[in-house]
Amino acid sequence: MLFPRQGGKGCLRLLLSVLFLEAWKAGSGQVRYSVPEEAKHGTFVGRIAQDLGLELAELVPRLFRLASKGHGDLLEVNLQNGILFVNSRIDREELCGRTLECSIHLEVIVDRPLQVFHVEVEVKDINDNPPVFRAREQRLFIPESRLVDSRFPIEGAADEDIGINALLTYTLSPSDYFSLDVQASDELSKSLSLELRKPLDREETPELHLLLTATDGGKPELEGRVQLLITVLDVNDNAPLFAQAVYRVHLLEGTANGTLVTTLNASDADEGVNSEIVFSFGSHVTINFQKNFKIDSSSGEIRLIGKLDYEDTKSYEIQVKAVDKGNPPMSNHCKVLVKVLDVNDNAPQLAITPLSLPVREDTPLGTVIAFVSVSDRDSGANGQVTCSLTPQVPFKLVSTFKNYYSLVLDSALDRESVANYALVVTARDGGSPSLSATASVSVEVADVNDNAPAFAQPEYTVFVKENNPPGCHIFTVSARDADAQENALVSYSLVERRVGERALSSYVSVHAESGKVYALQPLDHEELELLQFQVSARDAGVPPLGSNVTLQVFVLDENDNAPALLPLPLPLPLPGARGGGGALSEPVSRAVGAGHVVAKVRAVDADSGYNAWLSYELQPAAGGARSPFRVALYTGEISTTRALDEADAPRQRLLVLVKDHGEPALTATATVLLSLVESGQAPRPSSRVLAGGAGAGAGAGAGAGAALVDVNVYLIVAICAVSSLLVLTLLLSTALRCSAPPSEGACGPGKPTLVCSSAVGSWSYSQQRRQRVCSGEGPPKADLMAFSPSLPQVPGSTEERQQPSESEHLGKSSGIQPCMGLHSVESVCPSPSAPPLFPGPSSL
Repeated sequence: MLFPRQGGKGCLRLLLSVLFLEAWKAGSGQVRYSVPEEAKHGTFVGRIAQDLGLELAELVPRLFRLASKGHGDLLEVNLQNGILFVNSRIDREELCGRTLECSIHLEVIVDRPLQVFHVEVEVKDINDNPPVFRAREQRLFIPESRLVDSRFPIEGAADEDIGINALLTYTLSPSDYFSLDVQASDELSKSLSLELRKPLDREETPELHLLLTATDGGKPELEGRVQLLITVLDVNDNAPLFAQAVYRVHLLEGTANGTLVTTLNASDADEGVNSEIVFSFGSHVTINFQKNFKIDSSSGEIRLIGKLDYEDTKSYEIQVKAVDKGNPPMSNHCKVLVKVLDVNDNAPQLAITPLSLPVREDTPLGTVIAFVSVSDRDSGANGQVTCSLTPQVPFKLVSTFKNYYSLVLDSALDRESVANYALVVTARDGGSPSLSATASVSVEVADVNDNAPAFAQPEYTVFVKENNPPGCHIFTVSARDADAQENALVSYSLVERRVGERALSSYVSVHAESGKVYALQPLDHEELELLQFQVSARDAGVPPLGSNVTLQVFVLDENDNAPALLPLPLPLPLPGARGGGGALSEPVSRAVGAGHVVAKVRAVDADSGYNAWLSYELQPAAGGARSPFRVALYTGEISTTRALDEADAPRQRLLVLVKDHGEPALTATATVLLSLVESGQAPRPSSRVLAGGAGAGAGAGAGAGAALVDVNVYLIVAICAVSSLLVLTLLLSTALRCSAPPSEGACGPGKPTLVCSSAVGSWSYSQQRRQRVCSGEGPPKADLMAFSPSLPQVPGSTEERQQPSESEHLGKSSGIQPCMGLHSVESVCPSPSAPPLFPGPSSL
């Protein structure tokens, strides 16, 4: 910065102005500073960190930075002390031209949290440009005949500074003939002319050399000089005269080519050729002017030949010269001022600077997403811009400063509803008609883990046949997560619990990725009818979210259990009976008629449904002999087919095949030994049991055969003859014992089985797959039980089983009562006239 002559006082004034203006702040948080142009590198501008309320220690961590459109390197901030200083040469004339106000707009941006400050630095003009004339000398041709007080226009100087620094004063070197006449014709310029004070005499003074000095009003003052070369002419002593010294014209920008700007009117007092005038532009007309205007040399019409643009040039000053055709020619000048009027021909310009993209869906409201800046080259209402945003989006525009907006989050986001927003910002000016511009920005919503995996239904029912192979696939669970990427990656696991004495994971497993459920071991319908458990689905988000689904696995029955014969304790041997190998004989009177029930076979099946529906059939005797006995198909009752006679063998060995209705059918066989006795020797009918064997598929009997004991007829006759009283006594004792209530038997652990019998067969149902028959003598046995037809109905809902005592085996001739019961009745015995109905999987 130069301070010649009175520089000390100017420097002090400049320093005071900087100090006073340092902390000046405009509205909306704007800070204003001022700095003179041509300031040296490092010149102090202001303590910007302090004025913005920022701590010096947070400038670097918060990424303090300056942004200036097109002027990024003129000013800089020292991050150590927070001082704004001049970084490079600032030339006001280059920066703003002749505009009265010249400012550098800065944006200060800091992060954590994000803040934006607007700083305006006014560039003060200094007197660094002297007045300049377009040429080093100006030539004037003045005829000697010109009258005193005649005026001769001359070209003035131009100063690139503004204000007082561009206020020019002119002085003319001393002369007897001419004086300088200065007239302020307009705020744009001054008109200079030489006024003739004394008549000219070419023979005395053919040429005059004058010096014109232009001095500006700056401190220090600067000067410019030009030589005026005046040639005195003879003869043609009248110059053309314009009707007006200044012509003023207003044109709208965008006016069509060929439009008439104005018509100049000039006259010459001479006659003949000396009065013919030729119009032309002055020699100092700029190239830009010559491109836009032309003048008709004869008529003086000025027409538009180019395109006017208010944003480029707001006004034109045209110097027009009128020269006659005299010899020598005489000329005069006038000025044409063309002012260009603005029209709304520039649409607003938009710039969007994204800051926080993509946006997490849990971003708090008010978060700044992007900066929006707008500008319009027009002026007045044509340059006033308003911004609007696409409606019905969770964002809004907030004005932060003139023509600056922040795009902020206005309502909560949900990526699962809308994953991407295409925002359109519209800028519209205030012209008529108004112009607009649009800019778009795509806002992607980033996912957060806010959705747990969801199953299609809360519970699934699965049916699996028992005896499945280990590791077989029984079901697939699937959960959907509405999130994305790893937040939607679902893994599956079992919700561990105890199933009886064992862990759930010993029965089933689930594949973590596919959700396939596998049975790890063969399932047994008789052991486990229903396996209920939960599968958990959990995503891979942070924190992870999960949900559970319930699986009810029903184990369907298969025919994997053969019929089992119900055992009873063996009765005491009859007098006179002998046998071996555990086989017993059962006396049957030969006097019984056809259809008399002599015994009954009972069996149960651990399966259920048709697999537990049993039927009985009598195997053919060896040698093909026809047996006088038959067995009921569904009840197992053994009865005579005809009256017995002497031709029937005294010992009858019957093989009864017990078969279920499964696929394939399983069987068991029972061996019944009957001894035929005379009617006088036969005791009361009773039921005996022989060893019966159970087997699957083949149906072969495994009971131990025993020989019947010969009856000592003589001993029986002797006993009957000794005393009929003894027989009556025994009959009375037996009757009393049969009428006595049975003694209670001890039942083993587990739930008992209900055994139903009818004319259509026998079948069993149990809540526990192990059927137990309890007796008073000890643990359950797998022997055959034979029942007399007088067996009473079995109770259906008792908690205790009835078991006959050992003494009742001797006294009861009507049959043996088994120990059976049911804790909770869940089945009904079929009627004698129809086959039983069996529950299917849906009734389990």
